[in-house]
Amino acid sequence: MAEAGSSEAAATAVADKHSKPRRLKGHKDCTTSCIASRDRPRVIVTSGEDGRVCWFDMRCKDVARLVMDVSVEPVTSLCFKTGNEDMIYASSGTEIKCFDVRLATKEWKPLENYNYNKEEINKVVCNLKSSFLAAADDSGEVKIIDIRQPCLYKTLRAGHTSICNTVQFLPWRSYEVISGGLDSLLLIWDFSKGRSHKVVDFGSLEANSSNTGQCVNPAFVYAIAVPEVDMLDKSDKICAVARGDGVVSVINIESEIAANRSKSSSNSRKGSQSRSKDGASSSSNVDAGQNGNRRLHLDYTLGGHTAAVSCLEFSLFGERGKFIISGGNDQLVKVWNWSSYRDSGIGDNSDILNSTINVGHKVNSLCTVPADTDNLVVCDTSKSVKVYSVT
Repeated sequence: MAEAGSSEAAATAVADKHSKPRRLKGHKDCTTSCIASRDRPRVIVTSGEDGRVCWFDMRCKDVARLVMDVSVEPVTSLCFKTGNEDMIYASSGTEIKCFDVRLATKEWKPLENYNYNKEEINKVVCNLKSSFLAAADDSGEVKIIDIRQPCLYKTLRAGHTSICNTVQFLPWRSYEVISGGLDSLLLIWDFSKGRSHKVVDFGSLEANSSNTGQCVNPAFVYAIAVPEVDMLDKSDKICAVARGDGVVSVINIESEIAANRSKSSSNSRKGSQSRSKDGASSSSNVDAGQNGNRRLHLDYTLGGHTAAVSCLEFSLFGERGKFIISGGNDQLVKVWNWSSYRDSGIGDNSDILNSTINVGHKVNSLCTVPADTDNLVVCDTSKSVKVYSVT
């Protein structure tokens, strides 16, 4: 525990410079999500429980440049239309609404309404070709919507047995998405066929772990992040997972898929040999996975979260993808220099946690912008959107 204490103390010392964030004003209730423009530097868009969507330009004053009152219900998730960031999708209740920001008006009427989800939508994302939306909801289903037609393309069901919290398209696989939920499962879907297969059951992983000091919350999957296309050369085809037990896990998706396929095609690997491969390695923060490929678990022993991790992203500033930034119900944001592990292996883990930021409220969402300062945006259970500088 001395190692964990020193890691956390060092991160807390670094965090002092984050004590006074910029505060962006425009919402009347707590903020729920935020996204950063790729085409317009320093422009971010946020949503809130007030049913409002706010556009901010961080080169200007700390007030919204544009306010869109789009719903009487909370806006739970946002995404841009890939390749045309004048178009934005906002989920509220069971509905997804599409707006064109160029059609500024006092009363915002959506260009398109998608009412395919049966229960509240938790996450909406657009794919790279700007042809599909994916919407994860409380029923455990993921709806794939063809936005060119427009029509419902496919319903992905019978995978999750509880609420589906999150979904992401895989940029290197044209017709596949990855989803996570309150059943602690991470699933890969071929949405052209509507089929899924399990990548990792984090509930089973935690049950088999020797790390009994972790908090007792279940290892639910609250959020996932995948690297963007231009990050793949350095980051490999990985996935970062925000877990309900306070852990951020980093796994190699392609290796996990290959292991699952190998396991399903052969029944010969059983007994002690198989158990040794699934067991923990010499490091408590790394396990071997099904095929010997190491999974990295960023937990409290490295100075990590002490409550559920609600959101995470790969950083866009500096060396893109160098940091994984996570936010949690412990009111903290953690900046992980996971690339130090990637470059050197297990080794000395003391420098993986770069810094800790005390936000003062439970964190709902975060995003980053490609700038040297004011590059981390945090939405929490307060009315103001906080902006920090991470170097």
